[in-house]
Amino acid sequence: MPFTLPSRTPTGPRRRSLLAGAASTVLLVGCSPGSGSDGSGDGPSAADRARARVARDSEALAGRYAAVIAAHPALAELLEPLRAEVVRHAEAFGGGASATPSASESESAAGSGSASPSPVPADEKAALAELVTAEKELSDRRGKALLEVPGELARLMASVAAAGAGHAFLLTEGAK
Repeated sequence: MPFTLPSRTPTGPRRRSLLAGAASTVLLVGCSPGSGSDGSGDGPSAADRARARVARDSEALAGRYAAVIAAHPALAELLEPLRAEVVRHAEAFGGGASATPSASESESAAGSGSASPSPVPADEKAALAELVTAEKELSDRRGKALLEVPGELARLMASVAAAGAGHAFLLTEGAK
């Protein structure tokens, strides 16, 4: 005797209907006006302001790296690749003019005190610790800002925040 399932008629909406309805709702919400802007047409959008802020932060961090390299040339081998990454981050967000000085410009700017607002610590370990703190703070700030920007910019910010956390780890290891 073969096994047969009892036939029954579904009493509510089918699973496929619910999934299709949920998917269309998500698409409609994702395409709603104002999802990528602040709603005003006369100024930069929230995404543009966030992009500019991230570029400025990366440029400032690149300047800090340059100042530490100028003050502690023995750390150049460790810091120059990380600084180059930070410069690329600034460029990815639309910055770059002030983030890409040559090594000689970086040294002269760092020597004159104009590259960063605070002096570089005389101790190499303290200078590295300061860079670790700057990388961590910037990474944390970018991680929190992800909720305020649209998709592609959020993905880029997440990637750069993760890179900053990686830089902090590498600097911590380099200090040992």
